[in-house]
Amino acid sequence: MHPKIQPRRRRLRTAVWSLVTTLVVAAGLAGVVLWQHSYAMDEQRVSIRHGGHTLNGVLVTPKDGRERHGLVVYVHGDGPVDATHGDGYKPLWEANAKAGYASLSWDKPGVAGAPGNWLGQSMDDRADETAAAVAWARARPDIDGDRIGLWGASQAGWVLPKVAAKTPVSFVVAVSPAINWLRQGRYHLLAELRADGASASRTRAAIAKSDTTRRLLERHATFEEYLKTMGGDADGMTADRWGFISENYTADAARDLRALRDVPVLLALAGHDVNVDVAETERVYREVLAAGDTLTAKRYPDATHSFLRQSVERSDVKTTLTALFSPRSLFADGFLDDQRQFLEDLDRGHNTPL
Repeated sequence: MHPKIQPRRRRLRTAVWSLVTTLVVAAGLAGVVLWQHSYAMDEQRVSIRHGGHTLNGVLVTPKDGRERHGLVVYVHGDGPVDATHGDGYKPLWEANAKAGYASLSWDKPGVAGAPGNWLGQSMDDRADETAAAVAWARARPDIDGDRIGLWGASQAGWVLPKVAAKTPVSFVVAVSPAINWLRQGRYHLLAELRADGASASRTRAAIAKSDTTRRLLERHATFEEYLKTMGGDADGMTADRWGFISENYTADAARDLRALRDVPVLLALAGHDVNVDVAETERVYREVLAAGDTLTAKRYPDATHSFLRQSVERSDVKTTLTALFSPRSLFADGFLDDQRQFLEDLDRGHNTPL
């Protein structure tokens, strides 16, 4: 054998085995991803008519063989959110399914091809939309109309009690809900400035700009006036967004929370929430709902506003890898289990306020 042939064959064998090893590892990782993103529930696309247009929704049901289920209706927070929240709701839906509950959610208007524009909605509009979805679900033979409740995060805190005032609901899960729009905005601004280590001068400038914006809102200024006042610097603001804020900046959940006095409420509070003053939220919920004695407040020390674990959310790499290989682990410890337990306790009839 020629002396040069043997090393060449060894290199070829090494390359082949390296390729085989890479393919095996890739296949294994792909299998893990597929397994982790397989949820114990059935999903179907649904259409809900409301106000002359269609809500494009997803109805998720447990795989338990029962003909009828209770239902958790999802109310999104701020932003252009689709029905699954980019698949972020799926671990929550699975927890509901384990408790024997279905889940219903839909694309916001203008999102994922849905008609309309979510920035054209008031909180009352959103409540009307949700009440219509509850009515649609109540008419279905596979949904137990006496066990329909709401789940809502962040901005949904202004929507949930409005829905309960319009239609009977069996429970509410409120996740990081704000109380007062303007106070929430100021809290968020100051929390971000502190997190950034902003100087005193930068902080004063940011507060002055915020105060100017409030004055413009109070006198119903147009977007053009806003731009002119800010020296032409929109700083991310759009005409649609300005219209949305102008419509909703007076929102205050305290005025509507009385509608929840006789409704079991699970209030989830994050320990690292820079968006919402959870101390104010808990205080107001306890004050308003004290008469009904139906409030359960749960605190999650490692949770951020989005209820991801802080150690995960502060790293884009960790967030991406966890979302791929262990999506249920994105959430703060106990968050999924507590919601499952809350629903199970409702059916057993022994929810204990905390």
